Parts: sequence; structure tokens; C-alpha cells
Amino acid sequence: MGRGFLCLKFLLLSVLISALVGCGGVQVTDYADRDPAFDARDFFNGFLTAHGVVKNYQGRATRHFNAEIDACWRDGVGTLDERFVFDDGERQTRIWTLKPQDNGRFVATAGDVVGPGTASSAGNAFFLDYVLRVALEDDTIDLRIDDRMYRVSENVVINESSMSKWGLPVGEILLTIIRHPDRDSQCRLD
Repeated sequence: MGRGFLCLKFLLLSVLISALVGCGGVQVTDYADRDPAFDARDFFNGFLTAHGVVKNYQGRATRHFNAEIDACWRDGVGTLDERFVFDDGERQTRIWTLKPQDNGRFVATAGDVVGPGTASSAGNAFFLDYVLRVALEDDTIDLRIDDRMYRVSENVVINESSMSKWGLPVGEILLTIIRHPDRDSQCRLD
């Protein structure tokens, strides 16, 4: 058997495993009885910071970042203004809009998100699924992001994000989000 056949066999096995795992995955409702409660309107309100690492598909940390987030709500709609600084000096801004729906669900949009994302919460968990358009040197790539946030104390959330393309894992992001109730937010509600 040639190397190409083995690579094809591995790829098909990976797709099969991804499909099987996706069928029995963890749901946000699995955390319905967990505390402290994760109410997005409560936690994402005011000044926050985030600190994390980006990992490649092999689990190797390839970058780290820090971010400042100004979050506020007007007429029931949330705005999260995120400003990232990466270890290589790159800066990114993402401004999320969270529109509440029924049963703890939200529609989430941002400038580099393709179509609307969907979010839902239960207990201490908040899950957000969306497609992120990532700039490359000469092009862009669309990645499916599965954000899973867990409130572990009044002012701290742990977030794990898996990134995939065509159902195959391409990386992950691990970060901590800290709320700073003693600092004023400079939230833009434009």
C-alpha cells in the first residue's frame, strides 16, 4: 500500500469519527443544574478582559493574545466590542451584537462572521456556534467555530473553542474571560 492510500484511509476515518462524535455531543442543556448561572446580560456587561492561546490541529500553542472588551445592553440587545492584541503584534477588533430570542437563545452577528451565529445558555454554560471568516495572506478561509463558555465564578468564564473546516478539526482556542466590575466600560452603542 502506498502512502497516498494510507493518507486517504486516515482522512476517511477522521471524517467518520467526526460524524459519530457529532451525533452524541454535549448539549448546553446538560449544564442546566450547574452554578453559577450564566446570564449573558449579566456577565457580558461592563469592562472585561480575555487572555488565551490559539492551538493548531496538533494541539500545539501557536499564538497567544490578550483582549479588552467593552460590553453593554440597550433595548435588550447586547454589544461586545472586543479588541485583541496577539503576541506577534497583530491587532484585531470584533464587535458582536447579541439579540435575545426565546428560551435563553441569542442570534449573534459580527463583521467577520458569515451569516448569523446562534447562542444558547443553560445553568453555568453559554454555547455559541458561528462561521468566522479568517484573513490569510492572499485570501480568506471560513472556519466553523464552536465556542463553549463556562462561568466558574461571579467574574470568571472559561472558554474553549474548536475550529473546523469541512467537519475536520483545524485548531482550538482556550481563554479566560474576566469581568472587572470596578472599571468603567467605554461601550459604543452605534
